[in-house]
Amino acid sequence: MKRSIAAVIVLIMLACMATVSASTPGASTDPLITLSYLEGGYATSLREGSSGTLGAASDKAISRMNEIYRAYIGYSFAPRFTPISLAAGNTVELSMGASFILLSGSAALSTINGTVINVSTGTVVAQGTQLAQYQRYFAAEDTTALITASSATTGQIDGFYLLSGMPSKPSSIPFIDVSVNDWYYAAVEFVYKEGIFSGTSANTFSPYIAMTRGMFVTVLYNLEGRPATGAGGMFWDVTDPGHYCYNAVTWANSKGIVTGYPDGTFRPDDTITREQMAVTMHRYAKVKGRDMSADPSLYNSFPDRSNVSEYAIEAFQWAITWKVINGSDGRLLPKNTAVRMEVAQIVLNYCEKIGR
Repeated sequence: MKRSIAAVIVLIMLACMATVSASTPGASTDPLITLSYLEGGYATSLREGSSGTLGAASDKAISRMNEIYRAYIGYSFAPRFTPISLAAGNTVELSMGASFILLSGSAALSTINGTVINVSTGTVVAQGTQLAQYQRYFAAEDTTALITASSATTGQIDGFYLLSGMPSKPSSIPFIDVSVNDWYYAAVEFVYKEGIFSGTSANTFSPYIAMTRGMFVTVLYNLEGRPATGAGGMFWDVTDPGHYCYNAVTWANSKGIVTGYPDGTFRPDDTITREQMAVTMHRYAKVKGRDMSADPSLYNSFPDRSNVSEYAIEAFQWAITWKVINGSDGRLLPKNTAVRMEVAQIVLNYCEKIGR
């Protein structure tokens, strides 16, 4: 892919150079390049040449994207390092750009095509290499590699990957961007079938799209069964009864689940952070009369707890105790934006641990 991009840049530069060399800068009595010349023949020829070059490059780029899309259908995707576990004999296939870090157990690597690089040591990985723990193995351009677990193994994966040894079952949801092998598949299946979430289109769920405040309150409203609401208008930026989250925000505000900002806004289009989400879930559970007890020692085990805002500490203590929120890679990440698949999992956790 890098070679393709470089080739496009070179073609554009050559096209520009060719146009310049073929031009006559100004008249014989005035050898300087005039403004009228730049705005006239030179600009016209440059635009035509660049347009043709970029058009061809665009066609190639679209073709390449189609190839990549077809190649990765059925693969899972981790946009950041995600924990995985392999039983002895199971495999994980890495595609171009994917990385794997072995945390425990033992596993060997074989390259189907291309090159795998041990980023930690800066060396090419040979066939059959036994992986070292806590080192990062990266699949370079046009590479497919296979990691086979010799014993029960845990690790972290980043990028496109394909697990073997997983239960083979057809997907029961219409989303092409959620694989049955994704760790969040069960959560997406649950929230979709229960009518708590809808897709972003007829066949996409968009698991990694950020969750907004309006979206999250709508999720809780759907979880509650979309009850009737009274008069709204508590927030001056949510006043249209036809707005998708109007009823949800009106209901949540009437129950004290959301309170908005001091300036009288709710800001439905702002993304919601993980700590804001925890607070909102905590208030919802309290309104439902759930057990609100918490074990602070579980919360205190997270190394980034000092990043949690004071107003969210109680909510996180409760959410961690009841396993509504389990953290991400051993951290709370309170200021990070919550994404759709994470919220789906948290809703499933809530329903299983707390109840609907």
